[in-house]
Parts: sequence; structure tokens; C-alpha cells
Amino acid sequence: MDRLLRFFVGQFIRRGTMTFTTASGAKFTCGDGTGEPVAVRFLTSDAERRVLLNPELALGEIYMEGTFVFENASIADALAILLDQPDMLPRWARLQWWLRYLVRHAQQFNPPSRSKDNVARHYDLDGRLYSLFLDADKQYSCGYFETADATLDDAQLAKKRHLAAKLLIEPGHRVLDIGSGWGGLGLYLAEMTGASVTGVTLSEQLQVSNARAAERNLTQSAKFLLQDYREIPGPFDRIISVGMFEHVGVDFYEKYFQRCAELLTDDGVMMLHSIGRSEGPDASNPYIAKYIFPGGYIPGLSEVVPAIERAGLLVCDIEILRLHYAETLKAWRERFMARREEAVRLYDERFAKMWEFYLAASEMSFRKQNMMVFQIQLTRRQGVVPMTRDYIGREEARLRGVERGRRPRLQIAGE
Repeated sequence: MDRLLRFFVGQFIRRGTMTFTTASGAKFTCGDGTGEPVAVRFLTSDAERRVLLNPELALGEIYMEGTFVFENASIADALAILLDQPDMLPRWARLQWWLRYLVRHAQQFNPPSRSKDNVARHYDLDGRLYSLFLDADKQYSCGYFETADATLDDAQLAKKRHLAAKLLIEPGHRVLDIGSGWGGLGLYLAEMTGASVTGVTLSEQLQVSNARAAERNLTQSAKFLLQDYREIPGPFDRIISVGMFEHVGVDFYEKYFQRCAELLTDDGVMMLHSIGRSEGPDASNPYIAKYIFPGGYIPGLSEVVPAIERAGLLVCDIEILRLHYAETLKAWRERFMARREEAVRLYDERFAKMWEFYLAASEMSFRKQNMMVFQIQLTRRQGVVPMTRDYIGREEARLRGVERGRRPRLQIAGE
């Protein structure tokens, strides 16, 4: 087993410096000797076998189980090396990738009933867990870091402002927020623009959203419903969806955009904010699919744009946010680790390790590999949005002025 492990791992790790201690006590070092060295240890031969058979799934599992430990570094340090290799996957893991790719449509089959179950498994966890690491507004999506010294709260406010600016909302506009989460974005749009916002979600998060609307005296202009986007009646002048498209499933992209086109008025504007891949179609990471986001999938633009075209919508603008999510996830990970013992008390040690691995692996996927976030602006016809992008900066400046006049910032109900 030691020889097999040394051979295969040595073939994969060609950058950085990582020293392995096997369950039998043997040691070997892989990489080119650069960077800070990371030392790891397998505690059982079973953990070694599992990594060789299915590394993408097994690495996170054996870390959760405590049979793969780090002697001088963190899981984030190790993943920074493992996800920065010339080959994105170990060569011996390519068969599993092809098998997952062949069945990805079945795994992403998300009719309304299955979508609700998948959402509940992640978003309906104890709300106190998310309070450990999110910003005060509980924005569970990529922030927008305008400056190098921006805080997490700054970046999440800037994200809402940036999206609002692209929507060109006017007072009285009817806005649909698909996947409204804890309501922060919808409440921002209602309060800062004078719009009438309807948020739809499949999560029990809507209870917090409606409580926040009441707390801010916004119940007349912001309401949140437990409803599938496929069933909401229209029309709407503006549609926004942030961090929800990753749960649609590739076979439902065309139906998603067709429904958005039906809901949008002739002069309407839609903003789609989603994680994406800078390379083509892929299969979901098996660890993330099993433990974090069942039914989820991160698309390539080459999978999204054809569905938009077939729905009859026009792409007016695409912006790619590259390292913004890496910085967001770094902030989440550091905040989670600072309060990790609270997560253990909420669940257990295994759960805390699971969440730690998820945050670290996600961060390094954005920092070292091909993940990004795209914002796509859509309309039904030409001439709805200005010809040049300078209107975005002007609208952001206007919204900053409105924000200054509306302090204090939105807070979670009860905080």
C-alpha cells in the first residue's frame, strides 16, 4: 500500500511541498520543494485505500472521520497545494469523473418536490450556524470587494448596491427575487429604491425574511413567499436571482429562462448572479453533492447562454467576478474557525469538520482553479438599458447617498 500511495500521489503533486506519513509509519515527500511545507498523516490503511479509489470524495470523508490529520498546517493550507496542481484531477480519478459526468443529469433532476427537499438539507439547518460566519445581513453569496481593505459587511453591501444599479429600478417597480434567502437583498431593494418586492424561496428562511420586513415597516413593499419560481404569477418589471441558479439543474435551464421571460414585462430587466465555471461542462464534486448541496451544479457559461437564447431573452451585459468569492469564502472560513466550538455544540465535531472542509475547499477552488461568479443582465428587447456601462457607477453613487440617509443598516430580526 505504501508503494502504491507514494507512486500515485507523487504523480499528482508536482507543485508545493507536502510530506505524507502512512498508517505504517513510512514517510515520503511530494512536490517541487516550493512554498511552505505541509505535513499530513494517514491513521488507517482504509483511509489510504479510499483516497486511491475515489480521492474527490474520500479526502473530505476521512478528514471528517479523523483518519487523515494535518501535523503542521490547516486543511486550507493542504487544499491550497492539492488544488493548485497542473492536473485538476489525479489521473487515476478520471474514471470516476467520467462515471459522474454520465449520470449528472439524473443527479440534477430537480422537479419542485425534489428541489424543496434539496434546499431543506442545506438552508434549513439551525440558523445559529449561519450566524457564526455570515455578515450581519446574512448574505450567503459572493460579496463584491471594491477595495483591498473592504470588510465582509462592506463587500456584501456593495454587492447589493452593484446589482441594484444594474437593475435600473424606479419607485413602484414590481421586483421578483428568486431564491430570496433571509431577505436582505429584497429588503435593500424595497427600502433603497421604493420598489415593490416579492421574494420566493423553498426554505423556511422566509420566516426570518418576513420578520425583518415587519421590523423595518416594509410589509407593504416587501413580502416573501414559500413558493417555487415556476408557480409564481407575474408580471414583474424587474427580476433578480442571486445564488439560486446553482440549484436549478442543467436539464431545467431552458424552462427557467422561459419562465423568467414569461414573467418579465416588455421593458423589464433581469439580473442573474451565479457561480460558474471558466471552462466547459463538468460534473458536480461528489463530496459537495453528497454532504453540502444535493442536486446542485455549477454551470459553464456555454451551458447557460444557449438556454437564454432559446428562451428569447437578450444578453445585455456579462460581468465576471473572479477572486471576489475566494475573498468572501476566506472571510467566512476565518469567522467560522473563530467560533468553531459553537458549531460543535450545535451539532458535533464531525459536522464542524465537514463545514470546515467545505469552506476551505470552496475557497481554494476559486483561488486556485477555474471557478468564478457571473452576473448576466437580460432583457426582452433592445434599448431597455443604456448603451454604455457608465450608468452603473452613477447609480451606485446615488444609492450610496440613499444608504447614508437610511441608517442604521438592516439587521436580523431579534439581533
